[in-house]
Amino acid sequence: MNGPWDVRAVCTPHCAAHATVPVPLPTAARRTAAFTGAVARALAAGPHLADPVRLRTHARALLTALGVGLEVRGAAPAGPLTVPGPGAGERTPGTLIVLNHISWLDIVALLAVEPAVLLAKREVGGWPLVGGLARRAGTHFIDRTHPRRLPRTVAELAALLAAGRSVAVFPQATTWCTAEQGGFRRATFQAALDAGAPVRPVTVDYVQQGRPTTVAAFCGTDTFAASLRRVVAARGLTVRATVHPALPTAGRGLDRRALAAAAERVVLGGGRAAPRGGRVPDRAGQALGTYL
Repeated sequence: MNGPWDVRAVCTPHCAAHATVPVPLPTAARRTAAFTGAVARALAAGPHLADPVRLRTHARALLTALGVGLEVRGAAPAGPLTVPGPGAGERTPGTLIVLNHISWLDIVALLAVEPAVLLAKREVGGWPLVGGLARRAGTHFIDRTHPRRLPRTVAELAALLAAGRSVAVFPQATTWCTAEQGGFRRATFQAALDAGAPVRPVTVDYVQQGRPTTVAAFCGTDTFAASLRRVVAARGLTVRATVHPALPTAGRGLDRRALAAAAERVVLGGGRAAPRGGRVPDRAGQALGTYL
């Protein structure tokens, strides 16, 4: 646990297991070398990596290097939003993209589908390889040891959304080995309400040769190096991103509790019911506990 804002991990590295026979060692070694090269090319892009077109290209290259397939299901996501300049009229809010969290591969898969500003825990910035990519991609990091900073983080997210930027978050606040576990924290949904931004639920899961697998899970005390070794050795691994229809927020009188519950039901497989109306949330002077 990193602080009172954190979630205790229930899954452990023992949850991660191959669903099929791993690939031969030479194949895993070639994938490791290819992945290292793909990361180096992405890092060489520097601050330009945050450009949506480049970001998607490099993310797909990383998946290819790892031998990981990508399958996108459901409603096709919109392309990167172009924010109008001064004098161009009202800006259309961006979209709050909410996903379940299984692995560091979730991030790569999302960026390969729909580049967006990522919200991630501070520790991600220190991970080998992936941390450098996350920083250059414009990721916003949260220090979960200082929960009193949460209202400011919510305000920053709302400003990004209001400016037309799409933002991707993992409301579970920790990783789970399958796509049906965990609950959603409510804090980031307040940013969508404040900005009048729609919420797009996305479900991420993994299969090996069509069979459900936990091999990509990155849980508990697992290390990035150990997780990477499993991924490069995985035979027929595919990450599936199911993009659900967006949940509207503007003018619906919702509160973040109802919105988070609706998104959770969709992402974790409990249906696609739209949230019912609720009280309009008070946006000022709220206690920290009401955000979580």
